[in-house]
Amino acid sequence: MPNVKDITRESWILGAFPEWGTWLNEEIDNEVVEPGTFAMWWLGVVGVWFKTENNTNIAVDLWFGNGKRTQKVAEMQPYHQMRNMMGVKNLQPNLRAAPIVYDPFAVTQVDAVLSTHYHNDHIDPFFAAAVLQNCADDVPFIGPAECVKKWVGWGVPEERCRVVVPGDVITIKDTEIHVLDSYDRTCLVTTEVGEDIDGVCPTNMDEKAVNYLFKMPAGQVYHASDSHFSINYADIGKRYPDIDIAFGCYGENPIGCQDKMTSVDILRMAESLRCKVVIPLHHDVWTNFKADPKEISYLYDYKKYALDYKFTPYIWDVGGKYVWPRDKDQREFHYRRGFEDHFEHERNVPFKSIL
Repeated sequence: MPNVKDITRESWILGAFPEWGTWLNEEIDNEVVEPGTFAMWWLGVVGVWFKTENNTNIAVDLWFGNGKRTQKVAEMQPYHQMRNMMGVKNLQPNLRAAPIVYDPFAVTQVDAVLSTHYHNDHIDPFFAAAVLQNCADDVPFIGPAECVKKWVGWGVPEERCRVVVPGDVITIKDTEIHVLDSYDRTCLVTTEVGEDIDGVCPTNMDEKAVNYLFKMPAGQVYHASDSHFSINYADIGKRYPDIDIAFGCYGENPIGCQDKMTSVDILRMAESLRCKVVIPLHHDVWTNFKADPKEISYLYDYKKYALDYKFTPYIWDVGGKYVWPRDKDQREFHYRRGFEDHFEHERNVPFKSIL
């Protein structure tokens, strides 16, 4: 039993965070993926961990940082995308709303670390440090040029980093990763300090952001990261006709802001991609973009017969596991409820009918 005299702020932080401890690390490590399937876990924002039947582990866009933590800073940084996009200065009230469910420093095995773009909630120095300390010395860090610039700046060896652009194809053990165009227009208004982009046609999207298509032995996943809706999703759907699952960036945009896809956009994206399942992500993390993904389900049920949808939406929770194709007909995730061994052991109650 702890003594309050020995408890400090530091001992509280070390004892309470990350909130899930190593529970999820252990689950991922211990997962035996059956042949003909793949497993994936949502680790928050658009961060996903993939594990294949051949024990290939791929981490994309993991992030273990914070949003705003104090009101003592009055203004956003002058290069911030929201400041540039909306002509605002007041500090964005984006506090982190979802827990950190994975302990980056308890990572034991990963075959590749990927990032879609260089915004701080999609690339992480803590995970980079942990991988360098704990994992094999040939694990690659893969992303567009601005991501590699960030990794190298943090001290990741340059020879461990690989710059990718749309059109590249990378093979990680049994998984083929196709690098595709990003439609993250918010990335285009993220600037360097003092950079004036007024009237300048942007031509550097490929250096800032990409999307990925993961072709695993048991299925394909399209990761749109923070992309907005684009008519080009229809082109992707024709060029890659076997997409099983698509991730889309969903949220409730504040007035004057266009950063996340709406429920309508998510359905249009899924229809265009011709995927079998669409999963909204990113709605979990920022308090000022809080959105209920069930809105997507309601709209889907309203329109599915008229538009003859061939896909279904799936509502996930952070820390949850999804196994393809086992879970393809599910509509919502629920955490394990437990107590599976009820009434298998002697109870300790005053009398049977107490409850």
